[in-house]
Amino acid sequence: MAINRRLSTDLDFEEVLEQQQRIRVFQNNQLIDASSLVVRFDDSIIVTQSGVSDIAYHNRKDCEFFVLRKR
Repeated sequence: MAINRRLSTDLDFEEVLEQQQRIRVFQNNQLIDASSLVVRFDDSIIVTQSGVSDIAYHNRKDCEFFVLRKR
């Protein structure tokens, strides 16, 4: 069974960046990014990459970020 853990602090994002865990991104209660890696983050933007040339920029205030962890 898997657990969804919400990412909200810089430490959360730093952890998934270092461990190269895939995240899910929601905006307005809709899934907009299903399985991507965090490439870079700052106070306002989270940059994710799901493929070689598929890079997305997500506004930190407008989106919710979750990591799917296995038990």
